[in-house]
Amino acid sequence: MTTPLIEMNNIEKHFGPVIALGGVSFDVREGECHCLLGDNGAGKSTFIKTMSGVHKPSKGTMKVSGTEIAFDSPRDAMEAGIATVYQDLAMIPLMSVTRNFWMGREPRKSFGPFKWIDFKQANTVTLDEMARMGINLREPEQAVGTLSGGERQTVAIARAVYFGAKVLILDEPTSALGVRQTSNVLATIDRVRKTGIGVIFITHNVRHAMAVGDRFTVLNRGQTHGTANRGEISPEELQDLMAGGQELAELEGSLGGTI
Repeated sequence: MTTPLIEMNNIEKHFGPVIALGGVSFDVREGECHCLLGDNGAGKSTFIKTMSGVHKPSKGTMKVSGTEIAFDSPRDAMEAGIATVYQDLAMIPLMSVTRNFWMGREPRKSFGPFKWIDFKQANTVTLDEMARMGINLREPEQAVGTLSGGERQTVAIARAVYFGAKVLILDEPTSALGVRQTSNVLATIDRVRKTGIGVIFITHNVRHAMAVGDRFTVLNRGQTHGTANRGEISPEELQDLMAGGQELAELEGSLGGTI
């Protein structure tokens, strides 16, 4: 067993009297896609923000490559190689793909006291990195708002990978996409995993998780309900764990089997 890239042990997060996470344990290893599944309100957003340095855990420990660590800010997490791609993608639709890809980290040229952006290099890198992810842009200077939802997801993923992500946290990347765009994003996740990056795929869609996942952990009401490897659990069993299968069965019985 290799040392996990990131490991969370019995993480709790309290907001006053509210327990958002009640003892979550989770890890991801090099080159794997570990899916975290949960319905709305399960605690997925709090989990993401705790792992990425937005929130400090109330209890529990976090380790990066076997070393215990505490993040004071999202910048600390990014410097440790943990990148998060949120649902809103943090992109500016009217700006070019290149400007969104670099976002203030553009390569620069200088002459004496003068400095300017090296757009030739920036455009070349953007085209190459997008091609690596299976997206062939018409031109790197097109507005990112002209891309499909799946292509915009790929820009965000390619950006994180290029700037050194070791762990990539994907927050519901397929939730608002059509069938073809979803397929493209899942293919991108598979490409990223094969480079050795650990992917944490957060979703409520069992089918999407089963398509690319190596391991599956279910989060329900701020607690994990165990972890299964690919082939050890069926989609139906995962769905039951997410939705509270026992509760549904009792409700179905009380309604005379009408669910």
